[in-house]
Parts: sequence; C-alpha cells; structure tokens
Amino acid sequence: MKGDYYRYLAEFKMGDERKEAADQSMKAYQSATTTAEAELPPTHPIRLGLALNFSVFYYEIMNSPERACHLAKQAFDEAISELDTLSEESYKDSTLIMQLLRDNLTLWTSDIPEDGEEAAKLGAAKVGEGDE
Repeated sequence: MKGDYYRYLAEFKMGDERKEAADQSMKAYQSATTTAEAELPPTHPIRLGLALNFSVFYYEIMNSPERACHLAKQAFDEAISELDTLSEESYKDSTLIMQLLRDNLTLWTSDIPEDGEEAAKLGAAKVGEGDE
C-alpha cells in the first residue's frame, strides 16, 4: 500500500517532489516484492496484486513499458505454472488479477517498438524536420 500511495503522489507532483515520490514508491514496491516472493505462493492474490501495481508503476511513472511487461509477464507465468496450488478461497481473486495482468500486457506490448521500428520512426521524424 505504501508503494501505491507514493505512486499516486508521483502521478501529480512535479520536479523534485515527483522524483522523491517515485523513489519512495520504488523502495516500497521492492521491499514488498522481496517479502511477497519469500512468503507467498505465486498464485496468492496479494502477491499478484503487488506485481500488477508495481508493473503499473513502471509503465506510468518510470515510463518503462519493457520493464512493466517483464514484471507482469513473470508474475503471470509463475502463477500459471503453479495454478494447481491455487486455493479455493482465493481462486476468484487470483484469476481476476491474472486477467488484469494479461490485459495490461496486451495493451502495453503495442507500445514497445520492435527491433528497428524505433530507429525507423526516429529517422522518419528527422527527415521531415525543417522541410516547411
């Protein structure tokens, strides 16, 4: 929750305050992730929710769709591989969060340029500059 709180602050702060909120959010998410990975199975809804929120942090605050996708995919894949350990009481919550992870992955992968595509875009932008 601490990571989420600072992420929300970073969404509307500017300059040094935004950087400070983002740094605090990163520290909180990293600490929570270390604990969750040691204490909770990959299918646990709290661990999955943490991965979902941390990946949103990377995408929205750090402007890193690659890292966001990596984190979301890792959490999703680990949960899929241990689906048989999913408890009955957390089945609904866990599968809902897994679907959200997958939805984000689908959305975000369209923002990651394929090899060479980014260079082509940059080249095209430079070619058209100053031609008016």
